[in-house]
Amino acid sequence: MKFLVLPSLVAVSVAAAHAQTPPKPAIPAPAAITAKMSASVAVPATKPKLVVRHHMRPRRHAPSPVIIGVARANRAATQEPSTQGFVNAVQVYAYSDGAIYQLYAAPGTITDIALQPGENLIAVASGDTVRWVIGDTSSGSGADKRTHILVKPFASGLTTNLVITTDRRSYHLQLSATSRTAMAALSWVYPADQLLALKRAAEQAEAAAPIAQGLAIDQLHFNYQISGDKPAWRPLRAFDDGRQTFVEFSESIAVGEAPPLFVIGPSGYAELVNYRVRGRFYIVDRLFDVAELRLGTKKQQIVRIERVAEGTARRKGQRS
Repeated sequence: MKFLVLPSLVAVSVAAAHAQTPPKPAIPAPAAITAKMSASVAVPATKPKLVVRHHMRPRRHAPSPVIIGVARANRAATQEPSTQGFVNAVQVYAYSDGAIYQLYAAPGTITDIALQPGENLIAVASGDTVRWVIGDTSSGSGADKRTHILVKPFASGLTTNLVITTDRRSYHLQLSATSRTAMAALSWVYPADQLLALKRAAEQAEAAAPIAQGLAIDQLHFNYQISGDKPAWRPLRAFDDGRQTFVEFSESIAVGEAPPLFVIGPSGYAELVNYRVRGRFYIVDRLFDVAELRLGTKKQQIVRIERVAEGTARRKGQRS
């Protein structure tokens, strides 16, 4: 049996199949997608700047000129140990008022600070008494008794200062602690005291020596009259041996101001005369009739020395 498929029936079957299958969604074009995204997301007109935050360091202020000056003065005044200054293991400094003396110490080691024999300790002060052990002792007796300051640090890397006051002077030290090396001891020599001792010895020798060689007592003439002001340096007497004139003062002339001597000439003018000082005497290598001792500027003090006839000064009650 043969079937005939009519075209109209085929068309009806295809249409029914399409009606039963759901339609696929339409895929939009790329241009439509871009337009839709542009409409939903607002793009800024300019690109934002990237802000980078850096860590700000605190600003250091420059030290004041006063602080700089103090630091420079301390450095200039500090005396360091020197190879030439060691006597065996003792560093010997030359004492100078206001100087700072460097001392190096170490943990487990004691450094000895020896003062001048006969010098009495008054006080010891340190900037760090917690990490430094500081004590004192003495050696010898009588005039040779000597005070010792002993110092020791607890750890290396420590620094502090030390001030020692005595009945003669004050000492300023800078203490530094190293890991191993320490100074065994330090002491001082005193140039000013040595110069003073030499000066005193010279003065004593000069005082013991005669004021003039070959001076005969029977040739002395004391016929001099002293008048005028009465300052502390007023001379006690004046005399001559026929060729030299001597003006004698009290012992205080050695510690006070010494007045210059002027000779009054025949015209009445004062002339500075050459003389030398021996102890408490002025020695003039000539004779004069009138002389004056003058001291001061605004209110001048004047003492007049005048040679008179023999015995006149004694009769007038003047000192001879």
